Amino acid sequence: MAIGIVLGVFGLGFICWLLFTLAVYALPFLAGLSVGLAAFHSGTGLIGAVVFGLLVAVAILVLGQIVLTTVRTPLIRLIIGLVYALPATVAGYQLSFALAGISGPAGGWQQAFAVAGAIIVGVTAFARMALAIPPSAGQDSVEGAAQSAVDLRSHLRG
Repeated sequence: MAIGIVLGVFGLGFICWLLFTLAVYALPFLAGLSVGLAAFHSGTGLIGAVVFGLLVAVAILVLGQIVLTTVRTPLIRLIIGLVYALPATVAGYQLSFALAGISGPAGGWQQAFAVAGAIIVGVTAFARMALAIPPSAGQDSVEGAAQSAVDLRSHLRG
């Protein structure tokens, strides 16, 4: 019985870690799945549907990362982060609702845990997407700080 409890805790922890790690990929996965199903139902076959779905999922992920690293406007970065965080929030709600249902009866507490899980997963996905510092912005700030230090030293000497 004790081994079952310990393994259950580790399994639950692994599922939560996996959810937080993969939350950013919820939008590309959803888009790829939708395109793959549409392609399958239009008659492309299983292999064609998988190929189309993978291409769209990779394109959505790469496009989002490129836009986030090149755009410096905070409002646009905020909107893109929210667009990627919304499907992750829904997935976090569904997983939290299911996990809360395992441990106890359905009711208000199950909804409360599901909402809390959705908020935590959504914030995590948003933070991973929107708070990524573009490499060029980080270099500019380092170079600017180094230039300020040189200016300060030359001012103190002179």
